[in-house]
Amino acid sequence: MEFNKCSRCGSFYVSQGNVCPKCQSKDTLEFSTFKTYIKENGFGENIEEISGATGISVKNINRFLGYEGFENFADKLGNINTNKILKSNKIDL
Repeated sequence: MEFNKCSRCGSFYVSQGNVCPKCQSKDTLEFSTFKTYIKENGFGENIEEISGATGISVKNINRFLGYEGFENFADKLGNINTNKILKSNKIDL
């Protein structure tokens, strides 16, 4: 049995994934909102702009950018430079 720490609330839990079962639905909703925003508006200049428009915290946007499979989503959208966003806006947690 392996304990994990929820990247949203900090609680410890025993299951797979980045977030605990209590945070899973909110995380899924925010990730969907984030992807929809990116599809419609692109990345813009910074994460703060995306955060303000979507209501998703900068911390969670940084997490979403690091999700496995997000690179494939970004590639499908075309000329998006996620490295620029990651390098210029990554916060230390």
